[in-house]
Amino acid sequence: FVPLQEKKVKIYSCGPTVYDSAHVGNFRAFLTYDVVKRALLYFGYDVDHICNLTDIDDKIIKRCNEEQRSLKDLTNEFAEKFMQDLHALNIIPAREYPRATDHIEEMVQMILDLEKSGLAYKAEAEDSWYFNVEKKDGYGQQLVKLDVDAMRKTSTAGAQRGALDADEYDADKVGARDFALWKAFKPDFDRDDAVWDTRLGKGRPGWHLECSAMAKKYLGETIDIHCGGVDLKFPHHENEIAQSEGANNVKFCNCWIHNGFVNIGDEKMSKSKGNFLTLRGACPKAVDVRAYRYLVVSSQYRNPLSFTDAAMKASKNALKRMDKVMSKLEEIMSNEGDSNDKMESPLYSEVEKHIQNFELALLDDLSMPRAAASLFGVVKVAERELKKEENLDVTGLALVKRAIEQMDKVFGIFYEVPMSAEENEIEKSDVGVPDDVMKLVKARADAKEKKEWDLADDLRTRITELGFAVKDVKGGTP
Repeated sequence: FVPLQEKKVKIYSCGPTVYDSAHVGNFRAFLTYDVVKRALLYFGYDVDHICNLTDIDDKIIKRCNEEQRSLKDLTNEFAEKFMQDLHALNIIPAREYPRATDHIEEMVQMILDLEKSGLAYKAEAEDSWYFNVEKKDGYGQQLVKLDVDAMRKTSTAGAQRGALDADEYDADKVGARDFALWKAFKPDFDRDDAVWDTRLGKGRPGWHLECSAMAKKYLGETIDIHCGGVDLKFPHHENEIAQSEGANNVKFCNCWIHNGFVNIGDEKMSKSKGNFLTLRGACPKAVDVRAYRYLVVSSQYRNPLSFTDAAMKASKNALKRMDKVMSKLEEIMSNEGDSNDKMESPLYSEVEKHIQNFELALLDDLSMPRAAASLFGVVKVAERELKKEENLDVTGLALVKRAIEQMDKVFGIFYEVPMSAEENEIEKSDVGVPDDVMKLVKARADAKEKKEWDLADDLRTRITELGFAVKDVKGGTP
């Protein structure tokens, strides 16, 4: 991978359609983008990341009508929930989260540019605008190697295409494969707050167009990396390529990253199947949220990921083991101090080897299972040393702690999960922490005073399982 500018990477990622809460399958994509970004930052790159929010489409209009709400009211609610979930998952924010409705003029201009290139036309019978696929050389060949000859204007082909992009293939247009750039106002469906009077006429943009227009505005005509789910390869990403390269006459994107699905049972998790789980529905406690993050970021991003009780349990157990080690290391460092004489420790070469393997894993198509193995290799070094009754290698343990923290710049798993909006409301109305929880807190403080670390860690886990977090304050009371 060689970026357009030295040590600077421009990333565009497809964001959510904000008509409902995003589900844990969606968040695999956003966590994948986060790992990509963190890995680039780890190796010293400056990352400029843009993630769009789709706040106008058929599903949004349908829900607004059903709930008798304004477009802004509905989309603002779910955009805010999305941002809260990103924060809960410790995802580094993008520079901007541009909304489609704020970029109508940019989309109109791109359609006019495509018309000049002979790639966009107006369907006179309905006043909508379409992309002429037949006139775009190489359409559908960059990501999916589409068999264009097999796509005929028959009822069977139309049904197949409709399954991929349902609202694009039911109109009067020149070619069966042509897709909508601008949808003319339809009085029996559209709403006044979801259409715009423009140089193209009254209407609203097609779904594919917004990403091309916003990527160009915020990142330029050519970008380094474009991320999205594997289901977006066709038609969405191939249509983005066709639009952007057709309007700008330069290559659109140099590197595409597509993550695999999250499955429940043998099926992809999706809202259309009704088998989806929201983040807070699937992960009601802070430890669950962290466990889901670790489950995703330690997987191979290209492969499908099964969301099961067993997988989440294994992820929580891994976190519990790592938290226990980190807790002990922090306690030892606070009592004994840190040392910079790393070469004096016999653990130095072992820890360095795990760091080297970790970095090689990142460079090998983000092989995060191998990176996780390196992380646990360092954890095992700590566990082995901590078993000693006396003469601990404090310098070596300091090296271990720094190595774990270094790897966590990519994993992002050691953090305090913020409370959800619902938890904040409960806290505001709560009179205090229950007595049984306070007893556990006191027992843990006593265990720490006696240096009974295993007991202290078990008590912390019990407190967390009850829905509370305990934070140690140096020189203070937890």
